[in-house]
Amino acid sequence: MPGLSQKELLETIFEDDFENLRGKTLRMTRVRVPGKEVCLAHVLSPNDASVYRNLGLHIGVHEGEDHTGEAVGLIRFTPWEAVVVAADTAMKAAHIQVGFMDRFCGSLIITGGLSEVETAVREVVRFFGEELGFATCAVHKS
Repeated sequence: MPGLSQKELLETIFEDDFENLRGKTLRMTRVRVPGKEVCLAHVLSPNDASVYRNLGLHIGVHEGEDHTGEAVGLIRFTPWEAVVVAADTAMKAAHIQVGFMDRFCGSLIITGGLSEVETAVREVVRFFGEELGFATCAVHKS
C-alpha cells in the first residue's frame, strides 16, 4: 500500500470533520502502545571505525576506547524498559560490554568478540521468547 499524503491522513482520521477543521491549527501527538516484542536482533562485524563513531561508541564512558574489529549486537524492545533486563541477560550470557542502553526507546547495543556478541544476542532473544513470553524475531548476522 502506497504512503498517504498529509491531507489523505487527516481526511482519514477526521472524516466528516475535515472540512470544518480546514485552515485551523491542528496539534498531532504520536502515541505508541507497545507490546511485548523483540523487534530487531542483529549482529554485525564492521571493519570501519566510522561505524563505531556513528553509533556513539567512542564518547562518554567509552571515550578513548578503540572498538575497531569488535562485533556489534543491536537489539530493540518493547516495552522499552525491557532493555535493562536484556543488558543483564546479555552480560551473564557472554563476555560482552554494553555500548549503549536506552530505557526510553528500548535500544541496546553490545560490543565484544564476534562469538561472544552472537551468543549474548541469541540468549537474550531466547530468554525473552521462552521465559518472558515475548514475540521475538530471528537473529540476523552480517
